[in-house]
Amino acid sequence: QLQLVESGGGLVQPGGSLRLSCTASGVTLDFYAIGWFRQAPGKEREAVSCISSSGSTTYYTDSMKGRTVISRDSAKNTVWLQMNSLEPEDTAVYYCAADPRTTIQAMCVSGDYRYISWGQGLQVTVSS
Repeated sequence: QLQLVESGGGLVQPGGSLRLSCTASGVTLDFYAIGWFRQAPGKEREAVSCISSSGSTTYYTDSMKGRTVISRDSAKNTVWLQMNSLEPEDTAVYYCAADPRTTIQAMCVSGDYRYISWGQGLQVTVSS
């Protein structure tokens, strides 16, 4: 079982930035598409951003386009989600997810979570 570890969440003021990190211990993430999802109270889990195993394809949900960048570094075995201009509506628990199918289509576009490994989640709160 792939174990993902997220870090970087916390409390930030509106307009601020956060960088979330996702890594795995003992397993390379090179062969996984990685996604960031979030779930706010009373709402369904939604895909925020995804990146293919090669890094050549990315996805951003409409509300995050222009203020979010997803990236990955094979040497550090880490995927980052840089979020800028954060809004109170971005408050949620954020989850890292890994899909061995390597492309982002199933996980981020089709909502097919059959083969996904999830991180434990971390809280992001945007508030003044």
